[in-house]
Amino acid sequence: MMARRRSRRRSVVPGADQVLDRFKYEVASELGILNQVQSKGWENMTTREVGQVGGQMVKKMLQEAERTLATRS
Repeated sequence: MMARRRSRRRSVVPGADQVLDRFKYEVASELGILNQVQSKGWENMTTREVGQVGGQMVKKMLQEAERTLATRS
């Protein structure tokens, strides 16, 4: 059986990768797990820990989108 390659998703917006990466570390800091991320690396974090970061990122992005839409009305 051949090993699968991990493909990295491409951003629709150029430069968004860097912004999202900073955002990911900011959220990890807010959740109190930044030190673990820095010492272990993302690849050695538990699925739960990484999922908490991703979930919080989505929550914050949705809140920002809602604020943006509300100001357009």
